[in-house]
Amino acid sequence: MDRRQQKTRAAIFDAFSVLLSQKSYSKITVQEIIDAADVGRTTFYAHFETKDDLLKALCEELFGHIINSAIDSAHTHGLYSDQAAPESVFCHLLQHLQENDKNIVALLSCESSEVFLRYFKDSLNGLVQSQFVNQNRRHNKEIPEDFLVNHISSSFVEMVLWWIRGHRKQTPAELDQYFRAVIEPIL
Repeated sequence: MDRRQQKTRAAIFDAFSVLLSQKSYSKITVQEIIDAADVGRTTFYAHFETKDDLLKALCEELFGHIINSAIDSAHTHGLYSDQAAPESVFCHLLQHLQENDKNIVALLSCESSEVFLRYFKDSLNGLVQSQFVNQNRRHNKEIPEDFLVNHISSSFVEMVLWWIRGHRKQTPAELDQYFRAVIEPIL
């Protein structure tokens, strides 16, 4: 994708994000997105076939960036000076959420939040499987892995919602400690 296409795509994402913060996803029209992004209809459809495709692409970009950054031990914000990054990958993920890159906290708490929360949870499943279940499972081996992954991902999403609703008073390290204290005994 060339620079011009990247700028257009970013303009569409930004316009869509602003609209999502103002109204429900189901009430947003493609025309409103086109107008807010200041692009033509043909340009919009050259990038996205439907509004649903735009939503999926936005979520993949947002959550993919956060999840991949959390996994990348070179991108540590100084959090892991005395331990390996995967040990605290959830703390790292929370750090990215705290930084609120690309206004993700607003999207997770906006009127259309249920759509984003579903994508967020789905994005977490792979991270939970690789960084937590596969590496740390010692107990309860009779519980199906897909059940555990779903349970842990859902718990993490609910914790993030609790944190957002409480105005993010706890640090990522405190939340990571709470989360792992609840989840590790299960594994």
